[in-house]
Amino acid sequence: MRRGRRHIGAILGAAVAAAALAGCGSSAGHGPTTINWYVFPEPSGSFAAAAQACSKASNGKYNININFLSTSSDQQRVSLVRRLAAHDSSIDILAMDVDWTAEFATAKWIRPVPQSFASQITSVDLPGPVQTATWQHKIYAVPINSNTELLWYRKDLLKSIGKPVPTTWTQMIADATLLAKQGKPHYIEEQGAQYEGLVVWFNSLVDSAGGGIITGNNKVVVDNTTKTAASIMHDLATSPAADPSLNVAQEGSSDSQFDTGLAAFEINYPFVWQSAKATGPSVAKQMGYALFPTVTPGIAPKVSIGGYNLGISAYSKHPSLAFAAAQCLTQQQYEITYAVKGGLAPVRGAVYQIPSFEKAYPFHDLIKRQLAHYGIRPQTPAYADVSLAIQKALSPTSSINPSSVVSTLKSELKDALSSQALL
Repeated sequence: MRRGRRHIGAILGAAVAAAALAGCGSSAGHGPTTINWYVFPEPSGSFAAAAQACSKASNGKYNININFLSTSSDQQRVSLVRRLAAHDSSIDILAMDVDWTAEFATAKWIRPVPQSFASQITSVDLPGPVQTATWQHKIYAVPINSNTELLWYRKDLLKSIGKPVPTTWTQMIADATLLAKQGKPHYIEEQGAQYEGLVVWFNSLVDSAGGGIITGNNKVVVDNTTKTAASIMHDLATSPAADPSLNVAQEGSSDSQFDTGLAAFEINYPFVWQSAKATGPSVAKQMGYALFPTVTPGIAPKVSIGGYNLGISAYSKHPSLAFAAAQCLTQQQYEITYAVKGGLAPVRGAVYQIPSFEKAYPFHDLIKRQLAHYGIRPQTPAYADVSLAIQKALSPTSSINPSSVVSTLKSELKDALSSQALL
């Protein structure tokens, strides 16, 4: 079936019933106004604690009610699009994956951030997160957390083969292959399933090679850097370093493999640090961390930013209170909790200089460096179709043909941007 912007009409029809069943979105009588926050089910409880604290700090003005979405980013988007397309007024604050800003702003589903609040965001937040919240030179969302993938590795395994921490993808694959020859744990854990994580991997490699995929004016610019990125993905997928489950691996499953001691390297987000301590303490003791590996000599890596931004629904009956709640939820004290308890990287630069935070988040400097010198997935209103086109062209990774991937992707992306792709 066709997917994309032309589907809004169909989505709207299906969403009317959802809006009718949404429940009371705000208090009609006396007492605090209910501000409904739709967000992914953050497992550490730090979002719930912040919502409760902000509600109390409002002195009776509002009460933040959390409505959990799916754990899947794709399903989160579908749920929100259906409600917003139906002009559902029960949504006040929505947690948006960082690559939805252009789509939601263009559809006029979210309100621009007031200038005074926007100025505060640009003055305290790191450049990468601010850019993800920006569309056509205007800030449309409030960054609440960010994310960037680091290289995590086993110090004991590298020591056993007398190798330093690899700084390039070529070195890492070679080291893993050497470990495999010696019968030692050797897998490189990456996200190779046909989902958004595959796009993040590819985009990080392209940006780190000095290239791009789509410009701000929707021009496809894939070139030899795309071939370089695809070659690395194919080389890993067809080497002894590849986990047999690479083509179905997502963030959680690949981390589980690392924690059980089957892998030597892992490209993943900071949540893996606490995860290893909890589920693989023997592995955690040998766990090191480093910057994302270099793709092209002389070019510093630019890793695709993840994370979430808070949008204020254009259909909210209480936008001023919703912005006030969003401002509270993104205070420095809560960002520290989101990071330490939930593994969600802060967006405020000042947090990375707090001694107590540095101790709890020992890789803080690497995260900050990658959020300041960042990569970003294509910013386009058609991102959902663009993402699907990339996934289709690169899956399974073991079947990638680097020689034809540039022409294939050019065609797929042009169709996606014109909503003519059958995906």
